[in-house]
Amino acid sequence: MKSYYKNFSWLLLVGVFLVESAIAQQPYYPDSSWERKPAKGVGMNQVLLDSAVKLAIASEIDIDKDLRIASYKTYQREPGYEILGPTKERGKPAGLVIRNGYIVASWGDIERVDMTFSVTKSYLSTIAGLAIDKGLIKSVKDKVNQYVWDGSFEGPHNSKITWEHLLNQSSDWSGELFNQYDWADRPPKEGTIDDWRNRKLNEPGTFYKYNDIRVNLLAYSLLQVWRKPLPQVLKDEIQDPIGASTTWRWFGYKNSWVNMDGLQVQSVSGGGHFGGGIFIHTLDQARYGLLFLRKGKWKNKQLLSEAWIKEALAPSAPNKAYGYLWWNNSDQSLKGAPTHLYYAAGYGGNYIIVDYKNDLVVVTRWTNQQIGEIMRLITAACE
Repeated sequence: MKSYYKNFSWLLLVGVFLVESAIAQQPYYPDSSWERKPAKGVGMNQVLLDSAVKLAIASEIDIDKDLRIASYKTYQREPGYEILGPTKERGKPAGLVIRNGYIVASWGDIERVDMTFSVTKSYLSTIAGLAIDKGLIKSVKDKVNQYVWDGSFEGPHNSKITWEHLLNQSSDWSGELFNQYDWADRPPKEGTIDDWRNRKLNEPGTFYKYNDIRVNLLAYSLLQVWRKPLPQVLKDEIQDPIGASTTWRWFGYKNSWVNMDGLQVQSVSGGGHFGGGIFIHTLDQARYGLLFLRKGKWKNKQLLSEAWIKEALAPSAPNKAYGYLWWNNSDQSLKGAPTHLYYAAGYGGNYIIVDYKNDLVVVTRWTNQQIGEIMRLITAACE
């Protein structure tokens, strides 16, 4: 009998050890609060990390605090440019460094809700990914006019456009959406309005051109597929499950309301170029970055398929540094930083940066061109 109890006790201890080991190997996800660890606790060099934070604080972007003024100054060359959506005065530099899921550094007001401009595009990419995962869109290779039949994709050129072309900004779609024309968005330095309006169109899929009108068209097209507001899709499918706050918002324009099954629904914008887009704080952005770092999985639930994330981050044929509204650093746009980084980027120095190699997520707000050096220091701190 004593031998039995001895064996039982030993087996119990082994069982407890195995359970604790399994728990220890599980990746950490934050709940309502987010655990912090010192740099040493996650294998980072404190001196290099502190240097990165000091540089980030000192590297405030040189644009007006009033983002209406900043936008008008930046886009004044665009014919008929007008701010159509909400804007908000920007804050000071803020950011987070997440390693192994834990906060290891922060600066500024990380709970201040700010415009995030074209970081919004990477959220929009996820709305498309969810539509693929759920079978609402069968394939990104499908032509969009199979799903949107209101005339937006008619004609010899526009009828060739696929979802993939919209996602990697190679559609060269030509037309007007919410009183905005594709040719007026970031026009060439040379030529006149007539030249821009009557330009030769590129075959869809062959030529990359960053264009907010066409991204807004993607958002409008996804609204036709989901048949409910895209902010609601994001909230239900992503933001609530990852524990995001209730303070984020996603806006469109004053003239982007459309009839959806008898209800007026706002078609949201893919950035803040004309106002609108996602307004969000740094902590919420970091949760989204962590979801991508964990390849679409949050705790025990796969919110977004790993297959979609792999596809969204893959280099596209027309631009090797661009995927489905996500960037990679193969072209050294983040000068001096490692080439293996993936990131969402928005006007004013707004970034969500994902580093699979070092198990890192970095979020920055209102940071100037020093972002490459900041990332070089942070990644060096992991070595």
